[in-house]
Amino acid sequence: MDNPTPGLPKFEYIKPASLDEASAFLVDHAGEARPFMGGTDTFVRLRAKAWHDKFMVDVKHFSGMNDISFDPQHGLTIGAAVSMNRIIESPFVQEHYPLLAQAARTVASYQLRSRATLVGNICNASPAGDTLGASIVLGGVLRVHGVGGEREEPLTGFFHAPGKTNLRPGDIATAIHFPLPPANAAGIYIKLNRNNDGDLAIVGVTALGYPDATAASGFRFKLALASVAPVPRVPVEAEAILADAPITPETIAQAANAAMDAATPIDDTRGTAKYRKLMVRNLVKRAVNDVWEKLQ
Repeated sequence: MDNPTPGLPKFEYIKPASLDEASAFLVDHAGEARPFMGGTDTFVRLRAKAWHDKFMVDVKHFSGMNDISFDPQHGLTIGAAVSMNRIIESPFVQEHYPLLAQAARTVASYQLRSRATLVGNICNASPAGDTLGASIVLGGVLRVHGVGGEREEPLTGFFHAPGKTNLRPGDIATAIHFPLPPANAAGIYIKLNRNNDGDLAIVGVTALGYPDATAASGFRFKLALASVAPVPRVPVEAEAILADAPITPETIAQAANAAMDAATPIDDTRGTAKYRKLMVRNLVKRAVNDVWEKLQ
């Protein structure tokens, strides 16, 4: 029988002097080196022998990695090493991006959130990632340092499969930037799980709504679904329904059905695919109704 509580395998700790040095090391040791930030997933997966990296490259000490800044003209920037708890407690986030704080608060436990980072949660690319939906509907853009220099990666199109993203060997996500949210926006994240103590989502629904005179309904809704597809799913048909018709119970029900149709979940130990699809419909209806009440 395998040891049910194995220890961590041996690895080398690397602390490069610059981002360029870190990227170069990661390229030279592609497949056996990994950027190290909070480590909350890293140590679990190393212990479980799901990852076999020989080098942990510490990148959390570089300039800007631990900073949160807000510009009333341009928005919010969160360094890659900023913990979830610091995001939740930030007055900038609480005042201007409460949806992000709410989503972060559902991640695991308080103790884990003292190490876990928003950027790490995004780059981990779990379909059940609690902060991915809020980061998508709020227009998050990752700032990435690679061997070719700096670039930006919008979260739309960033995810390809569980654990697979646009990041390439040598890439280090240094921060995430959010533009100013739409005026008078309201949002909610609803997480269905088996208990209230940080369990992974069976289904997660994020909704952000705001007035928009260019929409036939006078409003637009941004939606994102977690744990019901290989990547975070944006139900664009549901969003279109809410933009193109007056917001009524019938319109909301139609949008919820469209979101359910967009979900492609699997059966696993936390729930069946059929159950998940039905809960997408129910939770989208609940989330949109909640946001609609706030908007009024």
